[in-house]
Amino acid sequence: MNQFLLRPVEFAASARANEHRWTLAEAEAYTRWLATSHYENFHVVSFLLPKELHQDFYNVYAYCRWSDDLGDETGDTAESLRLLAWWGGELEAMYAGTAPSHPVFLALKSTAARRDLPLDPFANLLKAFVQDQRVTRYADWDAVFAYCVNSADPVGRLLLMLCGYRDEERFRLSDKICTGLQLANFWQDVSVDLGKGRIYLPLALLQKHGVSEADVLARKDSPAFRAAVREAVDVARALFEEGRPLIGTLNRRLSLDIDLFLRGGLQVLKKIEAIDCGVLLERPKIGKAERAGLLLRALAASAFRRHAS
Repeated sequence: MNQFLLRPVEFAASARANEHRWTLAEAEAYTRWLATSHYENFHVVSFLLPKELHQDFYNVYAYCRWSDDLGDETGDTAESLRLLAWWGGELEAMYAGTAPSHPVFLALKSTAARRDLPLDPFANLLKAFVQDQRVTRYADWDAVFAYCVNSADPVGRLLLMLCGYRDEERFRLSDKICTGLQLANFWQDVSVDLGKGRIYLPLALLQKHGVSEADVLARKDSPAFRAAVREAVDVARALFEEGRPLIGTLNRRLSLDIDLFLRGGLQVLKKIEAIDCGVLLERPKIGKAERAGLLLRALAASAFRRHAS
């Protein structure tokens, strides 16, 4: 199977990979490889969770990774839209009962059946990736938040459902954290997204501070632009604080995971502030030592909550 350990866009273009008759074991090995080789943070996340959930997380992650890459890694809008339409058709076919031939859907079908995962969160994620191909500006906060409903919130809801939580209050709190994480990522990646022609900072926010769309496209750094980013950082931080009560409602293993996500998001915001919100000039990053520190603080907070209860 080693010959088929390909990133999504490479895999989609490989006739041999697509024609291979995948077994469930091979499919799960593929999703496990994709999940554990793409982001170094994923190892930290998975070891905090019960071992019996690891493969299910790999399978869900692989679907998300494929969806994201088909949208952002082809370098061609028309091709991305074609691939995303094909991917959506494969998703619908899986839920309609068709036996999947693609390894991600073969593995995901097993997880969806075992954990009773509905179609909507997966379909909503695809809507966001399609939207990225068609929409590159957001008029106001309502437009940004509406995007996050599809781009970020489904991930948190899937995480909760995999762990057996399905109530609306936990979903609501999870949505706050996930939207905060999406915004933190946007503000961290302002310069990267500009390279793709995208501006996620609300145009109304920029205008409020006297910054034009042309200024941003020209990467014109200014006190006014930094003030707009500073306000955007405050919005993301407020969402994290609104969602924080979720942590105390979950079992210890999952609460650690969510706490770590939240701390990571807050650390990104701190890094943005540490460069005085100059995100047009550089992309702030969290180093390995900082990630280790976040994990230790999350573990300490978990121990404190357990002792207090």
